[in-house]
Amino acid sequence: MTVPPDPAVPVPPAGDGAGHPDHCPHVTELRLSAFAGHRGTALPLGPLTLLTGPSGSGKTSALRAFEALARLGGGARLAAVFPDPAAQVPERARPDAQHRRGFRIGCTADGPVGPVRLDVAVQAEPALRVVGERLSAGGLVLLQTALRDPRRRTVQAAWHTGGPAPVIRAPLPDDRLGTALLPLRVAGATDGQRRVLAAAEQMVVALRSVFACDPLPARMRDPAPLGSGRLLKNCANLADVLRRTRADCARRHAQLVAAVRAGCAGEVADVVTEPGAGAVLAAALDRGDGVRTGLARLGYGELRYLAFALVLLTGPGVLAAGPADEAPAAPRTLTVLADGFDRGLDPGQRAELLGLAARMCASGHVRLVGAVADASWAAGTRGVTVVHLVP
Repeated sequence: MTVPPDPAVPVPPAGDGAGHPDHCPHVTELRLSAFAGHRGTALPLGPLTLLTGPSGSGKTSALRAFEALARLGGGARLAAVFPDPAAQVPERARPDAQHRRGFRIGCTADGPVGPVRLDVAVQAEPALRVVGERLSAGGLVLLQTALRDPRRRTVQAAWHTGGPAPVIRAPLPDDRLGTALLPLRVAGATDGQRRVLAAAEQMVVALRSVFACDPLPARMRDPAPLGSGRLLKNCANLADVLRRTRADCARRHAQLVAAVRAGCAGEVADVVTEPGAGAVLAAALDRGDGVRTGLARLGYGELRYLAFALVLLTGPGVLAAGPADEAPAAPRTLTVLADGFDRGLDPGQRAELLGLAARMCASGHVRLVGAVADASWAAGTRGVTVVHLVP
């Protein structure tokens, strides 16, 4: 089924790069042709999208499919992305004569070369493998793969050349996304090949710029290892990332403090980190009167609010940021996937976090796709696309 957005909130048309510096690649549609509880589902994605619907309507599985595409675009193997592939097969899907069952997902990424479509068919049983992939733009198929010999762990790929030979054919591994491998296989000797490379690069950049975030307050309350790197999905190393962002850009840190002040109980003069025993850090709220409240003392909703605020304020290329270490070589738009975006938040925290998300998404440097049980509280917020799912 195609799920319409809320008619009160228009969806930006595909190809509209307004607000995106240099028209950074970004995903504008997620397609779940056959995935878990979805069949023929197409989800339009604006800069700030809230997926809503009752329990069992497929909000979490939609975000799971989006994250899976992102990981495949980053070069991950199928087995790492789908440790339980049979769980993604639609419940009533019957096996074919060869006892095969699978699922199909895809997306559209807009950017400098215009809308580019990617559709992937995955066999889950009897063996996990890609059995078909299509990358297309402007009605032209740029890459197509198909499983020709089930005994081989390869698919037959054909990509557009625009030269004397219309396509080049070669085998590709059946456990990786072919689009992510094209830059290593296509020479770029003709205009057609360069078009293939540009489309593949746009799709890969859009997918690699996705960050799935589901803060776990129980993990966030523990001290974080010093120098643990980029923020983890569960935000368990939040204290270490706070230390880095505080040192990288005072302006960005001041915005975070202002956001925390608006969403956490009591006075908040600063958000600080303190070394613990061993190579660990603990984070705390400085109350401004000599008292510091460690994260272990904060409520569930306060911790999720703090984590989401940090993620939204530290997206690639965000205007408030200085030349931080994590700034990419090419402009990118961070897309945040937030399951349970409103989970544990009180009405004030929800409003503050949505307002922050709307401001950051309007800048064009951050996009957000969040799942919420009920989006009525977001009504009237400028720039929000609400997509209603039904079981």
